[in-house]
Amino acid sequence: MLRCHVEHCKGKNVKLIIATIKPFKLEEVREALTTIGVRGMMVSEIKGFGAQSGHTEIYRGAEYAVNFVPKVKLEIALQDSMADQVVSTIATTAQTDKIGDGKIFVLDVESALRVRTGETNDDAL
Repeated sequence: MLRCHVEHCKGKNVKLIIATIKPFKLEEVREALTTIGVRGMMVSEIKGFGAQSGHTEIYRGAEYAVNFVPKVKLEIALQDSMADQVVSTIATTAQTDKIGDGKIFVLDVESALRVRTGETNDDAL
C-alpha cells in the first residue's frame, strides 16, 4: 500500500468529500462546483434512508412501502485548502429545506496516486 512519506508529502494534504444529495440537484451542484474550480468528481446512484425512513406509494391501486430512497453520491478528492468552499457550495446548492436533502462528510486522505503518471497526493488530482 502506498504510504505518504514526509519527503513526498511536503504539506500537500488531500481531502475526500463524500456527499449524498437528491438526484434532481445533481446538475445544479455539478455546475456550481465547476464554477469554483472543481475539476472532477465521481458520481454514483445509491439508495438509502435516514430521518425520513422511506415512505409509502400507491402503484396500480396497491399501497406499498419504499424503504430506501434514491440518492446520488458525490465523491470529490481535492486539496484541503478547497474543502470548506466545496462543502459550502454543495450545501447551499443542494438544499431544498425539505427532509432528505442529504449529508456531507469530509475525510483526510492518507495518500493519492495517479496510476498513469505515478504522481502523488495533490499532484495526482
